[in-house]
Amino acid sequence: MVSLSDRGATVHTTTVRRGPMKALVLSGGTGTRLRPFSYSMPKQLIPIANKPVLQHVLENIRDLGVSEVGIVVGGRETEIAAAVGDGSRLGLRITYLRQEQPLGLAHCVSLARGFLGEDDFVMYLGDNMLPQGVAAAAEEFRALRPAAQVVVRKVADPRAFGVAEVAADGRVSRLVEKPAQPRSDLALIGVYFFTPAVHRAVGSIAPSRRGELEITDAIQWLVLQGAEVRAHEYQGYWKDTGRVEDVLECNRELLDGVERSVLGEVDDDSLLVGAVVLEPGARVVRSVIHGPAVVGADSVVEDSHIGPHTSIGRNCTLSGTHLEYSIALDGATVSQVRGLHGSLLGRSAAVTTADLGSHHRLVVGDHTRVEVAA
Repeated sequence: MVSLSDRGATVHTTTVRRGPMKALVLSGGTGTRLRPFSYSMPKQLIPIANKPVLQHVLENIRDLGVSEVGIVVGGRETEIAAAVGDGSRLGLRITYLRQEQPLGLAHCVSLARGFLGEDDFVMYLGDNMLPQGVAAAAEEFRALRPAAQVVVRKVADPRAFGVAEVAADGRVSRLVEKPAQPRSDLALIGVYFFTPAVHRAVGSIAPSRRGELEITDAIQWLVLQGAEVRAHEYQGYWKDTGRVEDVLECNRELLDGVERSVLGEVDDDSLLVGAVVLEPGARVVRSVIHGPAVVGADSVVEDSHIGPHTSIGRNCTLSGTHLEYSIALDGATVSQVRGLHGSLLGRSAAVTTADLGSHHRLVVGDHTRVEVAA
C-alpha cells in the first residue's frame, strides 16, 4: 500500500502489492529522425530481424508475466492497431489510449489513469530495444517495491539523456534532464517501474519549458517528498531505434543471435553459409547467402549475394544483387545493383541499375523507385 500525506511532505511505501502489474507502452512519437520512413509508417513498426520493434517490446513485457497492456498512440493509431490487434496473438490484452498531442511522458501516465487504476505498472518506450529483456529489473522492483524504479545504463555522453544520480545502495538522490554538466554517467533508458504513488507526483508538477509534463520531474518530485526511488543498472544491449544507423546496428545485434532454419526452397546452385533463416515460401536460386541473415516468406533471391547481417522482408525480389548489412522491408525489389551496404529499403521500394562497381548506401522510403546510374 502507498500513502501520501495531504501536506505533500512524506511518502510512505510498503511491499504489499495492490494487484497485478500492468504495462504502459508509449508509441505516439512521430520519429522525425527516421524520415522518410516515418512519413508512411510509425517508427515503432520498423522491423528488426523481420519483427517490428513494438513486437519485441511487447514480448519483453509478456516475459515479465504481465498481460494487461495499455498502448499510448497518436495519429498512427490505425496502423499500430492493425499490426498488434487486441494482443491475443502475443498472449496479451491490449487497450489503446489516444494522446491527441505529444505533451510528455508524464502526461501519458495521466492519460492512462483510468486504465492503470491502483496497480503497479511498468512504463516502456515503444521504440526501445533491449534484447536481453528487463526481468532482473522487474524482479528487483517486485521484491523491494520502491515508489519508483528507473532503469539506467552507463553512457559515454550523458548530456543527451535524463541522468540519475545514484547512491551506493541504489537509491536515486537526484534526476536531471539533459544536464549541461552531468554529475553521473547513468542515463535513463526508457523503462520505468511505478507504484500508484506516481499519480500524485504527476498531478503535482508543471509543464517544462518545452510545454511537456516530464516524467523526470515527476520522479524527482517523489525524491523530494522523501519517497524511495531506486535505480537498476541494465547490463545488456540497449538501443533507441531513432535513427537509421541505430536500426541497422540493432538488426546486426539481433541477427547475431538467430539460429539456422531453412523452411524455404534452395536450388543446387546456391549456398547458405552459417545462421540463415529462410521462411516458408522463400526461394533461393543461384545465390549465396552469408549468415546471419533472414529472408522473409515468399521472397525470391536470384543470382545474388546476400549478407551477412541482412534482413529481407516478405514478398521481396532480389536479382543480380549484392546486399549486406542492410534491411529490405516487405515487397522491396532490388535488381542488378551490386555493392549495397548499410542500406534501409522501404516497403515496395524498387532499386535498379545496369552496373555498379563500388559500395553504395541507400535510405529509400516506402513505394519509392530509385535508379542508380552506372
